[in-house]
Amino acid sequence: MAPPRTYRCEAITLSHTPLGEADLLVTMYTRDQGKVRAVGKGARRSTSKLMGHLEPLTIVKLSLAHGRNMDVISQAEVVDGFATLKGDLTAIAKGQYLAELVGGFGAEESANPGLFQLMIDTLRAVAANPQSDTPLRFFELHLLQVSGLSPELYQCVECRVELEPGAHRFSPNVGGTLCLECSPDDAHLRPLSLRALKILRHFDRSNIYEACNIAIDDELAEELKSLLLTTVSYWLGKEIRSNSFLERLHNESLSEV
Repeated sequence: MAPPRTYRCEAITLSHTPLGEADLLVTMYTRDQGKVRAVGKGARRSTSKLMGHLEPLTIVKLSLAHGRNMDVISQAEVVDGFATLKGDLTAIAKGQYLAELVGGFGAEESANPGLFQLMIDTLRAVAANPQSDTPLRFFELHLLQVSGLSPELYQCVECRVELEPGAHRFSPNVGGTLCLECSPDDAHLRPLSLRALKILRHFDRSNIYEACNIAIDDELAEELKSLLLTTVSYWLGKEIRSNSFLERLHNESLSEV
């Protein structure tokens, strides 16, 4: 029996690009099918029922039809347009960062409901406090977890001894924390302060709303950013382009102080 030609799904739009004279090629992450690319026929026409429904960083319910080369979007209903987030440049930049990572780690036609929900929860946390970077750090750690790449935070990844309080080291490519006695030949070693380790463990055990309530000073924030961004970049295997714009916004905000 042939599979049905049409199907419905809930998705968060990641990006879109013009296609032909009036179409849009939309990349989205769905709850049940993973990453999907589909065409919105005539979506760029002002008279189209799809107009405005396929903007990046929008949760939508879609009806699609299987096409010969690519699926086609026939209907779209906005569930959450994140209007508050899209009214703040910093929040938009952070949303684009999240979208790039979900697009990079999310596999096509492979559902990962945890990643889908993590994206939505983080967008809401960013919208609630655009100036805080804590939602991004929480997202990076849990992105690794839901992708099966969770870093070890409680034992030395080499000797498996439980870590005692104190300064340790962290290796993105070996898989997490290392005691001071272990130095694998191929490990990319980075210092890891006790404060940073405690925050990472707190993120590991918390939901995003609990994580965002903890106070993190600038020095600790920079350490966490360096550790997690380096680890995510390592597993992604390429430069995170949207991070450059985030860095520029950050530097501009510092120059205005």
